[in-house]
Amino acid sequence: MILTMVSLPEGASTRLSVPEARQRLALDRFLLLDVELSDEEGPADGPLARRLGLGAEELAWFGRQGEPARAEFFGAISGVVLPVVREGQVAHVHALAGEHFLVVSHRGRAALASDITTHLRREKPPDAMATLFLVLQEALSTFRRAAVDALLQAEELEDDMFEQRRPEQIYRLSQLRRRSALLHHSLLPYLQAVEEVITRRMMSRAFPVERQRLAQEFQRSGRLVLADIESLQEAVRRALASYGSLVAGEQNSVINRLAIVSVIFLPLSFLTGFFGMNFTYLTDELESRVVFWLLAIGLQVVVLLVAVYILHRTRVWRSLRDED
Repeated sequence: MILTMVSLPEGASTRLSVPEARQRLALDRFLLLDVELSDEEGPADGPLARRLGLGAEELAWFGRQGEPARAEFFGAISGVVLPVVREGQVAHVHALAGEHFLVVSHRGRAALASDITTHLRREKPPDAMATLFLVLQEALSTFRRAAVDALLQAEELEDDMFEQRRPEQIYRLSQLRRRSALLHHSLLPYLQAVEEVITRRMMSRAFPVERQRLAQEFQRSGRLVLADIESLQEAVRRALASYGSLVAGEQNSVINRLAIVSVIFLPLSFLTGFFGMNFTYLTDELESRVVFWLLAIGLQVVVLLVAVYILHRTRVWRSLRDED
């Protein structure tokens, strides 16, 4: 376990041990503590909140692996499990905010750790709750960036398939559809949980006006990010429909060509079957070679010329020429 203290509002970071972290959490006026957990740490090590001196039974979920998205309020402490997009995958970051501290816990390197430090130095939040909303906004930003990047890829694929359709395009579109579903299924439960807590807190007269503003700004940002993800889903569906239309158009073109070939060779098939029948009339009356050539070849040529003329005078020929 790696503990890093970020002094606020300056943004300077310092490595701490667990006893030092317990002491600073109890004494410091304004403290951000980043806890990086290894994958090997589990329940046998004890609840993380208790190890840090925040030992409330309601906080047993804090730092526990596999926790779903949540948002809860315990008196003076607010706790959230927020999803973030890290290297194309969705990870969960745990955060506890009190009046004088904010503790962020994650497995491995957090995707938003460096960005949060940069924002802290620039914006200098006045208290821990303002810092918590800053963390929540940065988590939403990871979803926004992932959704916009995937949306641009979907639009680029749709443009490319109209230039030249390739089988790998449908595979990439399927990947984008799975990514959009992952973003939507990860973000929606989290936004619903946070919305419920924020709504309850805003109904309280003791909720400060500044925090109401931060909460409303977060709600507005959450709806915008969710709209971006839904736009991504719609763009992927549209691209998949376009791909299916192109495939159907190509199949119709092939069927039209086969129909034309069938029309051209149908008289030859008829003549072959007709002259292959062993009737007395055929064997006795049509013995001349001239009659054979007139019926077998002449009739085929006439039918072929008529078929080509009809195709040339109709839309079928022009549509096939335009497709080529």
